[in-house]
Amino acid sequence: MTKFMTGTALALIAMSGAAFADAHMAPEGTSACLITKTDTNPFFVKMREGAAAAAEELGIELNSYAGQVDGDNEAQVAAIETCIANGASGILLTPSDTSAIVDSVQQARDAGILVIALDTPLDPIDAADATFATDNFLAGELIGQYAAAAMDDPENAKIAMLDLAISQPTVGVLRDQGFLQGFGIDLGDDSRWGDEDDARIICNEVTAGNEEGGRTAMENCLAADPDINVVYTINEPAAAGAYEALSAVGRENDVMILSVDGGCPGVENVSEGVIAATSQQYPLRMASLGIEAIAAFAKDGTMPEPTEGKDFFDTGVALVASEPVDGVDSISVEEGLDLCWG
Repeated sequence: MTKFMTGTALALIAMSGAAFADAHMAPEGTSACLITKTDTNPFFVKMREGAAAAAEELGIELNSYAGQVDGDNEAQVAAIETCIANGASGILLTPSDTSAIVDSVQQARDAGILVIALDTPLDPIDAADATFATDNFLAGELIGQYAAAAMDDPENAKIAMLDLAISQPTVGVLRDQGFLQGFGIDLGDDSRWGDEDDARIICNEVTAGNEEGGRTAMENCLAADPDINVVYTINEPAAAGAYEALSAVGRENDVMILSVDGGCPGVENVSEGVIAATSQQYPLRMASLGIEAIAAFAKDGTMPEPTEGKDFFDTGVALVASEPVDGVDSISVEEGLDLCWG
Protein backbone atom coordinates (compact mmCIF):
# COMPACT_ATOMS: atom_id res chain seq x y z
CA MET A 1 0.00 0.00 0.00
CA THR A 2 1.52 3.33 -1.07
CA LYS A 3 1.61 6.14 1.44
CA PHE A 4 -0.67 9.10 0.72
CA MET A 5 1.82 11.87 1.38
CA THR A 6 0.84 14.68 3.71
CA GLY A 7 1.49 17.42 1.16
CA THR A 8 -0.84 15.78 -1.32
CA ALA A 9 -3.56 15.45 1.30
CA LEU A 10 -3.32 19.11 2.21
CA ALA A 11 -3.31 20.16 -1.43
CA LEU A 12 -6.49 18.19 -2.05
CA ILE A 13 -8.26 19.90 0.81
CA ALA A 14 -7.09 23.31 -0.31
CA MET A 15 -8.73 22.57 -3.65
CA SER A 16 -12.00 21.40 -2.12
CA GLY A 17 -13.57 24.83 -1.67
CA ALA A 18 -13.24 25.45 -5.40
CA ALA A 19 -13.96 21.88 -6.48
CA PHE A 20 -17.27 22.76 -8.09
CA ALA A 21 -16.79 26.47 -8.68
CA ASP A 22 -16.26 25.99 -12.42
CA ALA A 23 -18.72 23.12 -12.82
CA HIS A 24 -21.72 23.54 -15.08
CA MET A 25 -25.09 24.11 -13.47
CA ALA A 26 -27.35 21.07 -13.30
CA PRO A 27 -30.39 20.96 -15.61
CA GLU A 28 -33.49 22.61 -14.19
CA GLY A 29 -35.45 20.26 -11.92
CA THR A 30 -32.46 18.08 -10.97
CA SER A 31 -32.78 16.58 -7.49
CA ALA A 32 -30.41 14.49 -5.38
CA CYS A 33 -30.55 12.53 -2.15
CA LEU A 34 -28.01 12.29 0.65
CA ILE A 35 -28.50 9.24 2.89
CA THR A 36 -26.19 9.04 5.91
CA LYS A 37 -25.86 6.49 8.70
CA THR A 38 -27.10 8.99 11.31
CA ASP A 39 -27.77 12.72 11.46
CA THR A 40 -25.97 13.29 14.78
CA ASN A 41 -22.37 12.21 14.19
CA PRO A 42 -20.35 15.38 13.37
CA PHE A 43 -18.83 13.57 10.39
CA PHE A 44 -22.24 13.25 8.75
CA VAL A 45 -23.26 16.75 9.84
CA LYS A 46 -20.26 18.12 7.93
CA MET A 47 -21.11 15.86 5.00
CA ARG A 48 -24.59 17.39 4.87
CA GLU A 49 -23.08 20.88 4.96
CA GLY A 50 -20.84 20.08 2.01
CA ALA A 51 -23.66 18.53 0.01
CA ALA A 52 -26.03 21.40 0.75
CA ALA A 53 -23.51 24.08 -0.26
CA ALA A 54 -22.65 22.30 -3.51
CA ALA A 55 -26.31 21.65 -4.32
CA GLU A 56 -27.18 25.32 -3.87
CA GLU A 57 -24.22 26.34 -6.03
CA LEU A 58 -25.20 23.97 -8.84
CA GLY A 59 -28.97 24.42 -8.74
CA ILE A 60 -29.85 20.98 -7.36
CA GLU A 61 -32.71 20.25 -4.98
CA LEU A 62 -31.23 18.19 -2.14
CA ASN A 63 -33.19 15.88 0.17
CA SER A 64 -31.37 14.41 3.16
CA TYR A 65 -32.18 11.23 5.10
CA ALA A 66 -30.50 9.29 7.91
CA GLY A 67 -30.86 6.22 10.08
CA GLN A 68 -31.76 6.50 13.74
CA VAL A 69 -28.50 4.79 14.75
CA ASP A 70 -25.45 3.42 12.98
CA GLY A 71 -26.61 0.08 11.56
CA ASP A 72 -30.18 1.17 10.76
CA ASN A 73 -30.37 -0.47 7.34
CA GLU A 74 -34.17 -0.41 7.22
CA ALA A 75 -34.30 3.39 7.34
CA GLN A 76 -31.77 3.61 4.52
CA VAL A 77 -33.76 1.15 2.39
CA ALA A 78 -36.89 3.29 2.94
CA ALA A 79 -34.96 6.42 1.97
CA ILE A 80 -33.77 4.86 -1.29
CA GLU A 81 -37.35 3.86 -2.11
CA THR A 82 -38.43 7.47 -1.53
CA CYS A 83 -35.65 8.79 -3.75
CA ILE A 84 -36.67 6.41 -6.54
CA ALA A 85 -40.32 7.43 -6.23
CA ASN A 86 -39.36 11.13 -6.34
CA GLY A 87 -37.30 10.72 -9.51
CA ALA A 88 -33.95 11.76 -8.08
CA SER A 89 -31.04 12.00 -10.51
CA GLY A 90 -28.50 10.79 -7.97
CA ILE A 91 -28.07 9.32 -4.50
CA LEU A 92 -25.12 9.85 -2.16
CA LEU A 93 -25.08 7.00 0.37
CA THR A 94 -23.03 6.15 3.45
CA PRO A 95 -24.29 2.58 3.92
CA SER A 96 -24.88 1.19 7.40
CA ASP A 97 -24.92 -2.42 6.17
CA THR A 98 -22.71 -2.61 3.11
CA SER A 99 -24.09 -5.94 1.91
CA ALA A 100 -27.76 -5.78 2.89
CA ILE A 101 -28.31 -2.46 1.09
CA VAL A 102 -27.04 -3.75 -2.28
CA ASP A 103 -30.42 -4.93 -3.63
CA SER A 104 -31.97 -1.53 -2.92
CA VAL A 105 -29.04 0.24 -4.57
CA GLN A 106 -29.50 -1.93 -7.64
CA GLN A 107 -33.17 -0.95 -7.81
CA ALA A 108 -32.12 2.70 -7.85
CA ARG A 109 -29.55 2.10 -10.57
CA ASP A 110 -32.11 0.16 -12.61
CA ALA A 111 -34.31 3.26 -12.37
CA GLY A 112 -31.54 5.33 -13.98
CA ILE A 113 -30.28 6.94 -10.77
CA LEU A 114 -26.56 7.52 -10.25
CA VAL A 115 -25.57 5.98 -6.88
CA ILE A 116 -22.33 7.09 -5.23
CA ALA A 117 -21.14 5.54 -1.98
CA LEU A 118 -19.51 8.08 0.34
CA ASP A 119 -16.84 7.05 2.88
CA THR A 120 -17.98 3.42 3.15
CA PRO A 121 -17.69 1.20 0.04
CA LEU A 122 -20.48 -1.23 -0.72
CA ASP A 123 -19.76 -4.96 -0.65
CA PRO A 124 -18.92 -5.53 -3.45
CA ILE A 125 -17.58 -2.06 -4.22
CA ASP A 126 -18.92 -2.11 -7.80
CA ALA A 127 -22.50 -2.41 -6.50
CA ALA A 128 -22.44 1.41 -6.61
CA ASP A 129 -21.66 3.46 -9.70
CA ALA A 130 -18.77 5.08 -7.85
CA THR A 131 -17.24 5.49 -4.40
CA PHE A 132 -15.84 8.76 -3.04
CA ALA A 133 -13.93 7.97 0.14
CA THR A 134 -10.93 8.17 2.35
CA ASP A 135 -8.49 5.36 1.69
CA ASN A 136 -9.68 3.68 4.88
CA PHE A 137 -7.06 0.94 4.73
CA LEU A 138 -4.36 3.60 4.56
CA ALA A 139 -6.03 5.55 7.39
CA GLY A 140 -5.73 2.45 9.57
CA GLU A 141 -2.24 1.67 8.32
CA LEU A 142 -0.96 5.12 9.29
CA ILE A 143 -2.10 4.83 12.91
CA GLY A 144 -0.76 1.26 13.05
CA GLN A 145 2.64 2.42 11.81
CA TYR A 146 2.57 5.26 14.31
CA ALA A 147 1.75 2.96 17.23
CA ALA A 148 4.53 0.51 16.37
CA ALA A 149 7.08 3.30 15.93
CA ALA A 150 6.07 5.05 19.16
CA MET A 151 6.35 1.91 21.33
CA ASP A 152 9.61 0.80 22.94
CA ASP A 153 8.71 -2.88 22.49
CA PRO A 154 5.93 -3.49 19.95
CA GLU A 155 6.62 -7.23 20.03
CA ASN A 156 5.14 -7.30 23.54
CA ALA A 157 2.13 -5.14 22.78
CA LYS A 158 -1.28 -6.09 24.13
CA ILE A 159 -3.81 -4.70 21.69
CA ALA A 160 -7.52 -4.02 22.06
CA MET A 161 -9.39 -3.76 18.76
CA LEU A 162 -12.53 -1.65 19.17
CA ASP A 163 -14.39 -2.21 15.92
CA LEU A 164 -17.66 -0.91 14.49
CA ALA A 165 -20.32 -3.63 14.16
CA ILE A 166 -20.81 -7.39 14.05
CA SER A 167 -21.97 -7.06 10.42
CA GLN A 168 -18.44 -5.87 9.59
CA PRO A 169 -19.20 -3.00 7.17
CA THR A 170 -16.35 -2.38 4.78
CA VAL A 171 -15.17 0.84 6.43
CA GLY A 172 -14.62 -1.02 9.70
CA VAL A 173 -12.84 -3.92 8.06
CA LEU A 174 -10.53 -1.66 6.07
CA ARG A 175 -9.48 0.43 9.07
CA ASP A 176 -9.00 -2.62 11.30
CA GLN A 177 -6.94 -4.52 8.75
CA GLY A 178 -4.92 -1.44 7.82
CA PHE A 179 -4.06 -0.84 11.47
CA LEU A 180 -2.89 -4.41 11.97
CA GLN A 181 -0.77 -4.40 8.82
CA GLY A 182 0.72 -1.04 9.77
CA PHE A 183 1.57 -2.40 13.21
CA GLY A 184 3.30 -5.40 11.66
CA ILE A 185 0.73 -8.11 12.30
CA ASP A 186 0.03 -10.74 9.64
CA LEU A 187 -3.51 -10.61 8.32
CA GLY A 188 -5.81 -13.57 7.81
CA ASP A 189 -8.63 -12.96 5.37
CA ASP A 190 -8.29 -9.23 4.77
CA SER A 191 -11.98 -8.96 3.89
CA ARG A 192 -12.87 -9.77 7.53
CA TRP A 193 -11.59 -8.81 10.95
CA GLY A 194 -11.07 -11.10 13.92
CA ASP A 195 -9.45 -14.13 12.26
CA GLU A 196 -5.82 -13.19 13.00
CA ASP A 197 -3.85 -15.56 15.24
CA ASP A 198 -1.29 -13.08 16.64
CA ALA A 199 -1.20 -13.38 20.44
CA ARG A 200 -0.77 -9.61 20.76
CA ILE A 201 -4.44 -9.12 19.83
CA ILE A 202 -6.36 -9.46 23.09
CA CYS A 203 -9.89 -8.72 21.91
CA ASN A 204 -12.18 -7.59 19.12
CA GLU A 205 -15.19 -5.75 20.54
CA VAL A 206 -17.81 -3.67 18.73
CA THR A 207 -18.71 -0.10 19.64
CA ALA A 208 -21.46 1.04 17.22
CA GLY A 209 -19.09 3.97 16.62
CA ASN A 210 -20.24 5.89 19.69
CA GLU A 211 -18.89 6.88 23.11
CA GLU A 212 -21.06 4.53 25.16
CA GLY A 213 -20.14 1.62 22.92
CA GLY A 214 -16.46 2.49 23.17
CA ARG A 215 -16.63 2.55 26.96
CA THR A 216 -18.39 -0.82 27.18
CA ALA A 217 -16.07 -2.41 24.64
CA MET A 218 -13.00 -1.19 26.54
CA GLU A 219 -14.40 -2.52 29.81
CA ASN A 220 -14.86 -5.93 28.19
CA CYS A 221 -11.31 -5.91 26.84
CA LEU A 222 -9.87 -4.94 30.22
CA ALA A 223 -11.76 -7.83 31.77
CA ALA A 224 -10.02 -10.12 29.28
CA ASP A 225 -6.58 -8.63 30.06
CA PRO A 226 -6.06 -5.65 32.42
CA ASP A 227 -2.57 -5.07 30.97
CA ILE A 228 -3.69 -3.87 27.53
CA ASN A 229 -1.38 -1.09 26.36
CA VAL A 230 -2.56 -0.25 22.81
CA VAL A 231 -6.14 0.51 21.75
CA TYR A 232 -7.29 0.76 18.14
CA THR A 233 -10.65 2.50 17.78
CA ILE A 234 -12.89 2.70 14.72
CA ASN A 235 -13.53 6.42 15.31
CA GLU A 236 -13.03 9.23 17.79
CA PRO A 237 -16.33 8.92 19.70
CA ALA A 238 -15.38 5.28 20.42
CA ALA A 239 -11.91 6.48 21.45
CA ALA A 240 -13.43 8.94 23.93
CA GLY A 241 -15.44 6.11 25.49
CA ALA A 242 -12.37 3.89 25.70
CA TYR A 243 -10.52 6.67 27.51
CA GLU A 244 -13.33 6.94 30.06
CA ALA A 245 -13.09 3.22 30.80
CA LEU A 246 -9.32 3.41 31.15
CA SER A 247 -9.59 6.45 33.42
CA ALA A 248 -11.97 4.55 35.69
CA VAL A 249 -9.22 2.01 36.44
CA GLY A 250 -6.34 4.49 36.53
CA ARG A 251 -4.84 3.43 33.17
CA GLU A 252 -5.45 6.63 31.21
CA ASN A 253 -1.79 7.67 31.20
CA ASP A 254 -0.13 4.41 30.19
CA VAL A 255 -2.26 3.15 27.30
CA MET A 256 -1.90 4.43 23.72
CA ILE A 257 -5.21 5.10 21.93
CA LEU A 258 -5.28 5.44 18.13
CA SER A 259 -8.25 6.46 16.01
CA VAL A 260 -9.63 7.65 12.67
CA ASP A 261 -11.82 10.68 11.87
CA GLY A 262 -10.10 14.04 12.33
CA GLY A 263 -13.10 15.86 13.76
CA CYS A 264 -12.35 18.93 15.88
CA PRO A 265 -13.15 17.19 19.20
CA GLY A 266 -10.88 14.31 18.20
CA VAL A 267 -8.01 16.58 17.23
CA GLU A 268 -8.46 18.43 20.52
CA ASN A 269 -8.17 15.03 22.22
CA VAL A 270 -4.86 14.50 20.42
CA SER A 271 -3.71 17.85 21.79
CA GLU A 272 -4.78 16.84 25.31
CA GLY A 273 -3.17 13.39 25.18
CA VAL A 274 -6.42 11.41 25.16
CA ILE A 275 -5.62 10.10 21.67
CA ALA A 276 -2.01 9.60 20.58
CA ALA A 277 -2.72 10.02 16.86
CA THR A 278 -5.67 10.04 14.50
CA SER A 279 -6.05 9.75 10.73
CA GLN A 280 -7.98 12.77 9.46
CA GLN A 281 -10.52 12.42 6.67
CA TYR A 282 -12.51 15.08 4.83
CA PRO A 283 -16.30 14.51 4.66
CA LEU A 284 -17.17 17.94 3.27
CA ARG A 285 -15.03 17.26 0.21
CA MET A 286 -16.58 13.81 -0.29
CA ALA A 287 -20.09 15.22 -0.36
CA SER A 288 -19.23 18.31 -2.43
CA LEU A 289 -17.63 16.22 -5.14
CA GLY A 290 -20.51 13.76 -5.00
CA ILE A 291 -23.01 16.53 -5.75
CA GLU A 292 -20.78 17.80 -8.55
CA ALA A 293 -20.76 14.29 -10.05
CA ILE A 294 -24.56 14.13 -9.90
CA ALA A 295 -24.79 17.49 -11.69
CA ALA A 296 -22.51 16.25 -14.48
CA PHE A 297 -24.47 13.00 -14.78
CA ALA A 298 -27.80 14.84 -14.95
CA LYS A 299 -26.45 17.20 -17.63
CA ASP A 300 -24.99 14.72 -20.11
CA GLY A 301 -24.65 11.27 -18.53
CA THR A 302 -20.99 11.70 -17.53
CA MET A 303 -19.93 8.99 -15.06
CA PRO A 304 -17.43 9.71 -12.27
CA GLU A 305 -13.97 8.15 -12.60
CA PRO A 306 -11.87 6.59 -9.82
CA THR A 307 -8.42 7.77 -8.77
CA GLU A 308 -5.76 6.22 -10.99
CA GLY A 309 -4.71 2.82 -9.67
CA LYS A 310 -7.68 2.54 -7.27
CA ASP A 311 -11.26 1.37 -7.51
CA PHE A 312 -12.60 4.52 -5.79
CA PHE A 313 -12.02 8.27 -5.83
CA ASP A 314 -9.57 9.03 -3.01
CA THR A 315 -10.55 12.16 -1.08
CA GLY A 316 -7.40 12.28 1.05
CA VAL A 317 -6.11 11.38 4.50
CA ALA A 318 -3.46 12.82 6.83
CA LEU A 319 -2.12 11.57 10.17
CA VAL A 320 -2.50 14.07 13.03
CA ALA A 321 -0.05 13.48 15.89
CA SER A 322 1.00 15.60 18.85
CA GLU A 323 4.46 13.99 18.82
CA PRO A 324 5.77 12.94 15.38
CA VAL A 325 7.75 9.71 15.06
CA ASP A 326 10.50 8.80 12.63
CA GLY A 327 9.39 7.15 9.42
CA VAL A 328 5.69 8.08 9.59
CA ASP A 329 4.43 11.22 7.87
CA SER A 330 2.15 13.37 10.03
CA ILE A 331 0.79 16.87 10.39
CA SER A 332 0.72 18.88 13.61
CA VAL A 333 -2.27 19.39 15.87
CA GLU A 334 -2.38 23.01 14.70
CA GLU A 335 -2.63 21.92 11.07
CA GLY A 336 -5.24 19.33 12.02
CA LEU A 337 -7.33 21.97 13.76
CA ASP A 338 -7.22 24.14 10.65
CA LEU A 339 -8.70 21.25 8.63
CA CYS A 340 -11.01 19.65 11.18
CA TRP A 341 -14.80 19.50 11.22
CA GLY A 342 -17.52 19.21 13.83
